[in-house]
Amino acid sequence: MPINAKICGLSTPETLDAAIRGGASHVGFVFFAPSPRTLSRNRAQQLAARVPRHVTRVGVFVDPDDALLDSAISAGDLQVLQLHTTTPARAAAIRARTTLPVWAAVAVKQSADLAAAAGYSGIADRIVYDAKTPPGATLPGGMGVRFDWTLLQGFRHPMPWALSGGLDPFNVAEAIRITGAELVDVSSGVESSAGIKDSGKITAFLEAATG
Repeated sequence: MPINAKICGLSTPETLDAAIRGGASHVGFVFFAPSPRTLSRNRAQQLAARVPRHVTRVGVFVDPDDALLDSAISAGDLQVLQLHTTTPARAAAIRARTTLPVWAAVAVKQSADLAAAAGYSGIADRIVYDAKTPPGATLPGGMGVRFDWTLLQGFRHPMPWALSGGLDPFNVAEAIRITGAELVDVSSGVESSAGIKDSGKITAFLEAATG
């Protein structure tokens, strides 16, 4: 089955174009001020205008309020909302209010963490399994941290899902083989420094994921 890939945290036309050219099925725009990948409204508009219709535009948020959601959805012409550290109740309210598909991130370090996915049944359209960041971390993701992928082996997923956390061009093929992921999500693994995407790494990641 074809592997789909999301390149997350894109912030320049050049790297966005590299993701599209390389065959990414999804592109991620971050709207979270503490992140080095966060976008202004103007930049989001500029980037969204470059995305062809066959590529899905995903907005990435950390427990956002309605004002931020409204601004970002408009600026980024968003088609999917990816929510981090957002309760099922709030995720349900966001989905009902915006009528957009919702992806809920579940932070994983040990097998017990996977149980949180069930709480989003009937609410989220997809679970994103991401690595749990260290205590005191300022960001819930995008830090290059990975979890033990074998935790997903034999797990009964309550809905469609994606694999995230610590992926890069060198390990994504192994991650897909171990987990059976049909959608992979990368951010820091295709950067030259924090928040700075590398077109060459994006191309290599997509080749490795789909090869």
